[in-house]
Amino acid sequence: MSDIKVTFQGNPLTLTGNQPEVGQPAPDFEVLGNDLSGVKLSSFKGKTCVIITVPSLDTPVCDTEVRKFNEEATSLGEDVAVLVISMDLPFAQARWCGAAGVKNVQTLSDHNQADFGNTYGVLIKELRLLARTVFVVDKEGIIRYIEVVEELTNEPDYEAALNAVRETGT
Repeated sequence: MSDIKVTFQGNPLTLTGNQPEVGQPAPDFEVLGNDLSGVKLSSFKGKTCVIITVPSLDTPVCDTEVRKFNEEATSLGEDVAVLVISMDLPFAQARWCGAAGVKNVQTLSDHNQADFGNTYGVLIKELRLLARTVFVVDKEGIIRYIEVVEELTNEPDYEAALNAVRETGT
């Protein structure tokens, strides 16, 4: 079990799984693309990956966060993949991206197996949603940055995450 604490409107929540640490190899995982195909972290080998998890794209904070990372993604270069993972169904993710004009990040769904949530220790037991987190994995597959946002209604530290990406040498 994870010992990291998160809250929703001040109420404590339980995260399942064991979170990897900065400096460790990023564990592989499989989630679903918007076309229902399996997508693994290993399929992005050779790229720096910014992995963002959000509880649901259809909430105001998540909407704002993903739009912000979508804007920033173009300045990060072609060697960076920005992945947004939630428990939303792939069809809902595709609908949201179309309505929001989001094209620079790839939305992925963990709803089927919760593989990412359990492998990275960010699945909220009480809600079966993912905590709000940012992981940066370098081109060699090593985790270089982790932020777990303690209060789900807060946004992440965008600058710290973007600086971590830039420090990977992309």
